[in-house]
Amino acid sequence: MSEVASAKEKKFNKLITIVSVIVPVVVALLFGVKLPDVERLGFLPPIYATVNGITALTLCMAVLAILRNNKKLHQLLINICIALSLAFLVMYIAYHMTSESTVYGGTGTMKYVYYFVLISHIVLSIVIIPLVLKTYSFGYLGKYDKHRKWAQFTFPLWLYVAVTGVIVYLMISPYYPIT
Repeated sequence: MSEVASAKEKKFNKLITIVSVIVPVVVALLFGVKLPDVERLGFLPPIYATVNGITALTLCMAVLAILRNNKKLHQLLINICIALSLAFLVMYIAYHMTSESTVYGGTGTMKYVYYFVLISHIVLSIVIIPLVLKTYSFGYLGKYDKHRKWAQFTFPLWLYVAVTGVIVYLMISPYYPIT
């Protein structure tokens, strides 16, 4: 590996570490902030759930593109997935800064299923940040063998996070306050 490539990778790694720590911390901090005198953004949950669904479909399309050796389409679709994930994050934070958290009202086994899906979704949404960024950086740097190896773990976890985002919404949506 050349010194230039090594320096680029070191810069990426530093940025990945910073983003991977800052994003969850900022989200956690902002989750507790409620903006006074701001209209509740109760219309956002179905929108960001839809964004999660589109992300899941786009991730699958990206895998199909690379399996068909269409690298340009694969890269475009992955860039779209990252943009969709950022859009989700912004909407999610905006909603929670203007609205109280909704409590799941189901009972029995479904309550345990809901909390399992929710907790695994939250934990993996934190884990997926460095995985996506590291996998992306390998592709960007032309380290395709490493990119493929990392993508084997990153893709199913990212897909799980996107799909469970939709499932969490569908399970809690009956309990949202009527606006």
